[in-house]
Amino acid sequence: QVQLVESGGGLVQAGGSLGLSCAASGRTFSNTAMGWFRQAPGKEREFVATINWNGANTNYADFVKGRFTISRDNAKNTLYLQMNSLKAEDTAVYYCAARRGDTVGFSIREYDYWGQGTQVTVSS
Repeated sequence: QVQLVESGGGLVQAGGSLGLSCAASGRTFSNTAMGWFRQAPGKEREFVATINWNGANTNYADFVKGRFTISRDNAKNTLYLQMNSLKAEDTAVYYCAARRGDTVGFSIREYDYWGQGTQVTVSS
């Protein structure tokens, strides 16, 4: 089992920055690939970014490339998402997720554990 707790969400103006954290406990974090997803009101949950077990491999959805950065600190069992140049359309609940494999994953079905989510609201 893996327990995930997100933090860092809030309200920010368009063009601003926000950093999210995801604290993990349970299963060995350093062997686990992680991801960030988001869900806007009335929309399906969608992939944002993923990182492999040691941080050497990262991938992003096209709509966040160049603006968001995923990273991890295995010593602290923590996953991060730095979000810059935020847009109103980035408004959503952001979820961190963990998968049993150590390689990156892009779809919801590839992930086994989920946090409760943190709200990010970008005002235009």
